Amino acid sequence: MDNVNSAVETLIQSSNTLFILMGAIMVFAMHAGFAFLEVGTVRRKNQVNALVKIITDFGFSAVAYFFVGYWIAYGVTFFEDAETLAQANGYELVKFFFLMTFAAAIPAIVSGGIAERARFWPILAASSLTVAFVYPFFEGMIWNGNYGFQAWLEASFGAGFHDFAGSVVVHGVGGWIALVAVVMLGIRNGRYKGGKLVAFPPSNIPFLALGAWILSIGWFGFNVMSAQTMDGISGLVAVNTLMAMVGGIISALIIGRNDPGFIHNGPLAGLVAVCAGSDVMHPIGALLVGVVAGAIFVYLFTLQQNKWKIDDVLGVWPLHGVCGAWGGIAAGIFGSEALGGLGGVSLVSQLIGTAAGIFVALVGGVIVYGGIKAVTGLRLDEEQEFNGADLSIHKIESTCDN
Repeated sequence: MDNVNSAVETLIQSSNTLFILMGAIMVFAMHAGFAFLEVGTVRRKNQVNALVKIITDFGFSAVAYFFVGYWIAYGVTFFEDAETLAQANGYELVKFFFLMTFAAAIPAIVSGGIAERARFWPILAASSLTVAFVYPFFEGMIWNGNYGFQAWLEASFGAGFHDFAGSVVVHGVGGWIALVAVVMLGIRNGRYKGGKLVAFPPSNIPFLALGAWILSIGWFGFNVMSAQTMDGISGLVAVNTLMAMVGGIISALIIGRNDPGFIHNGPLAGLVAVCAGSDVMHPIGALLVGVVAGAIFVYLFTLQQNKWKIDDVLGVWPLHGVCGAWGGIAAGIFGSEALGGLGGVSLVSQLIGTAAGIFVALVGGVIVYGGIKAVTGLRLDEEQEFNGADLSIHKIESTCDN
């Protein structure tokens, strides 16, 4: 009997390890989506830089999170011997891999906002610092109960802040940090003339669309596999993810008047928003969350570019920052039993938790990007920006004309 129990336990451990490993690989693949979304949106002279930023940000993020960020968030380090680390089939190691891919999404989000005029090494340093300190500080508050924040919310309002897969923890924090970086960098040269917006059309719509498809597919790993164990798998999460995605598509299509840029960002807006409550909402509620998110993105992207003159190249603040905040709040609305959800959520806690995420992101962003701007500067000079980041930084163009 002991042998049977041991075999069953080993099978369960191995299954959980494989499950979360597949999730880590799917979210890792999403970074290709970030890359191609940016490549297709920026002008041709900045395409190489877009690709290089995403992969180098990922590399530096992995190191920063391995040595510092994961320790801050979960109190876990990896300085034991390999035999100790490999116990229980290495599940804890693979869990780190999975959560690291979430952390690395922060600089990938920021990258799209600051494209075409940012210096390379200073931004890489900023990415490392945000993944090492800013993101894991809030991640640990919400997903590990650090600093008593969740306990206080539960004692005061009956439930803690519910963010199943990171509408606020990942996307909201990334989007609001990006807003700080975008404002500090300023407007791209030639973007406005006589107070009017000058169109910089996307360089490659097929690449933009490819990025959106890769991200949308990977998102099912992002959400469903946030359960982190086989016994936590939920078909409800999968269907809610689907419904929010299609809600964002339809909303962006109609409100965006057939614009392909809006249409391909619409599903991403819905997916960002549904992360928080994907495990507690009814699918109809998830559909409505996606519809609202698609509208938020189209409206705010247009407003920030035309009226506010915030030169956020990919619209990452409305897409991740604001839609992420909407997702945090929506979990408290559509997750309630009164609207067909599973309950166990508090709207007041969702409002406070969302505000806390925005506050941490803004303060952290100001400290990191403001500090680096004061020391080294963040922006390419005028000639470098005119020539494009590809030639100015990497000494090569995306295509060679023979």
